[in-house]
Amino acid sequence: MQLNLREDFALYWQDQDPFQAVEEISGKVYREKEGRRTLRFEQHGSAFFLKLHSGVGWFEIIKNLLQMRLPVIGASNEWQAIKLLHEIGIDTLTPVAYGERGLNPARKKSFLVTEELSNTLSLAKYVESWKDQRPPFVMKLAIIKKLAEIAEKLHRHGINHRDLYLCHFLLDISAGAEKVQHHNLKFFLVDLHRAQIRSQVPLRWQVKDVASIYFSSMNLGLKKKDLFRFMKLYSKKSLRLTLQEDKVFWQKVQRRAEKLYVRDWKCKPPTFT
Repeated sequence: MQLNLREDFALYWQDQDPFQAVEEISGKVYREKEGRRTLRFEQHGSAFFLKLHSGVGWFEIIKNLLQMRLPVIGASNEWQAIKLLHEIGIDTLTPVAYGERGLNPARKKSFLVTEELSNTLSLAKYVESWKDQRPPFVMKLAIIKKLAEIAEKLHRHGINHRDLYLCHFLLDISAGAEKVQHHNLKFFLVDLHRAQIRSQVPLRWQVKDVASIYFSSMNLGLKKKDLFRFMKLYSKKSLRLTLQEDKVFWQKVQRRAEKLYVRDWKCKPPTFT
């Protein structure tokens, strides 16, 4: 059994079995699927999110393996990823309670409680007006730079997200969405339950993450120069050098992003000029 409780939650549950305590938490359910329930609850005036894993069953595990996907069988993925992101300086969720028990991977019980991220806005929502209204150049440049830096840092430290779409970057709008400044952008990276951690991220997973960012930016009216800026920042090379040395990588990114676009939008992806 593993158990890690912040001091306040250790005090709340001092006379209870934490695994039983989380089972009894009630609140607004946001997701309930494949042995995982996500809900928002309030305690002592503060809001939290609970992800409760009750075991996915052998059928789900075998199905994922046959589809060449690693099944998510508990909260440990997200717990480990959140800890590492804090260590390397990427803003993310704040965990307050984590627990896991059981040896059978199909029936393992686990939970993760995190503080609610208030005063945030999905980056996908924030930039959706770009397709109709050209954004300030300095803001567009700052967001591209921030995204490239986060993706590069993740991969340099052996982490791949597996769902690195713009909707999983939450923009801090505590001063108001209209007052967000390009010089102090703050993104929180969320939805880490499928994240993987290794000594080095394999090429295919780097491609998947970068292609996810590219795909979710395709309808924003971006220019080829914007793509080149991202490529230079992510690769930490000149454009000429990354086009020469990383040509295969960027070709794979483009093909995967275009494939996602066709799948979701049922039409050809836009061309960048």
